[in-house]
Amino acid sequence: MTDLTAGQGDLARIRDDYTALTRRKRVYGGILLILFVSLMAAGFHTADDRNAGGFVDGWRRILDYPAEVLTEALEKSAQLPGHLVHFLPALVETLNIAAAATLLGALGGTVLALLSTRGLAYWPRLIPLFRRIADICRAVPEIVIALVLIFVLGGGPVPAMIAIAIHTAGALGKLFSEVAENASLKPVEGLESTGANWAQRMYLGVIPQVGPNFVSYALLRFEINIRASAILGFVGAGGIGYELRNAMSWGQGRYDEAAAIFLLLFVTIVAVDQISDRLRARLTHGARAGVTA
Repeated sequence: MTDLTAGQGDLARIRDDYTALTRRKRVYGGILLILFVSLMAAGFHTADDRNAGGFVDGWRRILDYPAEVLTEALEKSAQLPGHLVHFLPALVETLNIAAAATLLGALGGTVLALLSTRGLAYWPRLIPLFRRIADICRAVPEIVIALVLIFVLGGGPVPAMIAIAIHTAGALGKLFSEVAENASLKPVEGLESTGANWAQRMYLGVIPQVGPNFVSYALLRFEINIRASAILGFVGAGGIGYELRNAMSWGQGRYDEAAAIFLLLFVTIVAVDQISDRLRARLTHGARAGVTA
């Protein structure tokens, strides 16, 4: 009887402790929510005050610019095919920038991943160093790197390609490292027992295991890099983004060109997204998934 009473007392105490802990978490959660909403409201108020016009007064005109572009594009719809052909080389340049940056970034990311993965690294003590290098590469936005390179190298596609490649190496280095951590070490150990060097162990023992996932992530990054290369065109890095900036800066009279560029970008991004999605499904899930995707 005494043991039963003691057990009930312990159960009641545990229940009370749990109830108190739950209430405390709710209070903390409510305080954090109030703090977050307050910071958001204060930040929005500050940003609204610093704008040339207030958001409340300007949101009604948010569709004015797209309406002007579409109106002029419809009025000059007969010139649309010519504009599409005219800006096609700039689109190809943008795709080339994205493809070259993705290739170089994937190679750099592979090296960073293998050098920063426990059990695979050539210099285990330097794993934190290579991880910090990857962190820095992906922490700095492409546009910041591009602006620095444009100052050094001048405008053109090369600074954009280098900037996107650096950011891609950092981003893919992190993703590749997570994949490589799940690779089996048995093939690596077997190759080491036969006298294979580090590069041979990685190439023959690790890459075949993680290759499909590496290519899948690289294809996903290629889609992102197309958008990034178009954006970098606004800062003078060439490609279709540069043409879009010129068309938008000119204003009325060239809105039809801006509409043609938007159409080219939209169709290209959708097409690349669909193709890469099927390729990723085929790589990661086999031929049947690639057919049914």
